[in-house]
Amino acid sequence: MSATAAISVRGLEKSYKGSRQARSPVLKGVDFEVARGSIFALLGSNGAGKTTAVRILSTLLKPDAGTALVEGASVVEEAQRVREAISLTGQFAAVDEILTGRENLVLVAKLRHLPSPGDIADGLLERFDLVEAGGRKVATYSGGMRRRLDIAMSLIGSPSVIFLDEPTTGLDPEARLEVWKVVKELTEQGTTVLLTTQYLEEAEQLADRIAILHGGTIIANGTLAELKALLPPAKVEYVEKQPSLEEIFLSLTGSTKQGDHS
Repeated sequence: MSATAAISVRGLEKSYKGSRQARSPVLKGVDFEVARGSIFALLGSNGAGKTTAVRILSTLLKPDAGTALVEGASVVEEAQRVREAISLTGQFAAVDEILTGRENLVLVAKLRHLPSPGDIADGLLERFDLVEAGGRKVATYSGGMRRRLDIAMSLIGSPSVIFLDEPTTGLDPEARLEVWKVVKELTEQGTTVLLTTQYLEEAEQLADRIAILHGGTIIANGTLAELKALLPPAKVEYVEKQPSLEEIFLSLTGSTKQGDHS
């Protein structure tokens, strides 16, 4: 495993018990690494195992086999060290609608026993362009504002690695662009981001590297340019047409359509 990687995964396996106690494999030997300060997208259809991988990496679930290190610490044997280095944001914003945006931030800072929780809250409100909305109840926020607040809350305590599990699910296009802007800014400030998504355009716009998870294994892993090179050269007619990430994904997974959205 690379010493420069923020996340290193080797041979990760996980199965769940079915209705007749039979084991149903979800991850069948997953390997990948995430460089520090980069955005890594784990791309896959519904049921591909993306959320299972994130739950293992964030110490919420134990693997059946394989190893996973986050900032050099084992997710199984050094779970507390991993938890101190990471933050996790799920598919739905974990914010309290009764409280104001600022009160949500102050509450989390106090729960983490950090000094000057008010200053921390004010700094994050400014960083995420929520100063004017900070005194309003979260119930009045748009979807994009809630998601920005949720990500801001996840950064309290300065985690070096953040897991974003399908962060733009259910958001309209404008709100999705807001979240994309925030994610890009995170890596500019040195945070490592592992992003799971089923939106091909999202991976194409954000990720430094993209891994396609299909059938429980990683079937492709590389930069967008490297993935495009897996398909035949572009046909040149009047203009050169490069393959889109959607075409790459469908070709590699053998699908005729993208599949369910989740």
